[in-house]
Amino acid sequence: MTASFRTNTVDAPGVLPHPLPEPSRDDIALEAIFGALSQPLRLTIIQKLLLESEQYDHACGWFGFSRPKSSLTHHFKALREAGLIRQRQYGLERRSRVRIEDLDARFPGLLDLLVARSAQP
Repeated sequence: MTASFRTNTVDAPGVLPHPLPEPSRDDIALEAIFGALSQPLRLTIIQKLLLESEQYDHACGWFGFSRPKSSLTHHFKALREAGLIRQRQYGLERRSRVRIEDLDARFPGLLDLLVARSAQP
């Protein structure tokens, strides 16, 4: 079962900043994931990263949301603390990517469900 979001990933650049604090793979809780994804904007962020991402990771501006930066920062932090995304600090900006390998190992099929959900009206 190979979804397109798994084949469109780009190798990470050679030298990366350390990720911001996040739960380890074994500490990612399904309840935390569901809580984070219960907010529609957060679900949209994950789906957009899975389906439209062509680079290793993306800054907030890439998403094109017309929301205050403080609001977006809150949503990205919730996704990171739930274990859905990894964020790295590049100078003044934080860039995000879905933790595909960790989520597939911890909850097989979850990301496929999120991608399938994006195709529904």
